[in-house]
Amino acid sequence: MPTVLYVRHGRSSANTAGTLAGWMPGVFLDDAGARQADAVGKRIADAGLTVRRIVSSPLDRCVQTGERIAAALGSVPRSVHAGLGECRYGAWTGRPLTELARDRLWRVVQDRPSEAAFPSSAAYPGESLVAMQTRALRAVREEDERVAHEHGPHAVWVAVSHGDVIKSLLAHAVGAHLDEFQRIQVDPGSVSVVHYTSHRPLVLRVNDTGGDLAGLRPPEAESGAAGDGVVGGGSGTVG
Repeated sequence: MPTVLYVRHGRSSANTAGTLAGWMPGVFLDDAGARQADAVGKRIADAGLTVRRIVSSPLDRCVQTGERIAAALGSVPRSVHAGLGECRYGAWTGRPLTELARDRLWRVVQDRPSEAAFPSSAAYPGESLVAMQTRALRAVREEDERVAHEHGPHAVWVAVSHGDVIKSLLAHAVGAHLDEFQRIQVDPGSVSVVHYTSHRPLVLRVNDTGGDLAGLRPPEAESGAAGDGVVGGGSGTVG
C-alpha cells in the first residue's frame, strides 16, 4: 500500500494565543506557520517525491497548509476529508489551555486518554478521543486504498491534520494503546511518515522538522515481501 506523509498544520493564531481551537472557524496560520508550511513543501520538492494527492482536514489552518505545500509541488490534486478534522472538543473549544489544565478532565486526557470524552456545548458537539482515532483511521484507509487503486502500491500522498489526530494515528501504527499516545510529540509543521503494507504499518519518520526526505522515494525494484522489516534494522527504505 502507499506511503502517507502526515503533516501537522503550521503554527496558527490559536497556538500563539494558547487557546484550544478545535473546530472554531477562522483560525488561520500565523506568519511563522505559513513559513513552516512553505518549508514542508520545499522539503518534499527537493527530495524529488512524486506526491499523488494532498488530503487535508477541512479546517482553515489545514487547508492553508495543504495549499502552501501544493504551491511548491505543482499540480497536485487536493481534497478535504472530515475524518482528518480536529478532535471535537465541545465545551472546551476556544478556551485557554491554562484554564483547561485546572479541569478534572485534563488529567484523564493526559493519563487515560482512552477514557476521555469531551462534553458538548450549544455551539460545538463533543466526542471521545477513541472516536477521534477511529474516524481518522477510517479516513486514512479510505484515502490509502484510493491512492493505491489509482497510482499503485508505491505511491506517496500527504495527509494534513492536527496534533492529537496524528498522534493517535502514529500510536496505532506502532501498535500502542491509545493511552500511550501522549508519549508522542507532533509539532506544528512536522512530518511523520507511515508506509501501510498488507501485513502491518511501517513507521518511517516521527515529528521530523528538517530531515532530508529523499530516502522516502519508492524503490525501483521490489526486494523482500511487503511488510517485512529491512534486515539489519533498516532506516527508511520504503517497501
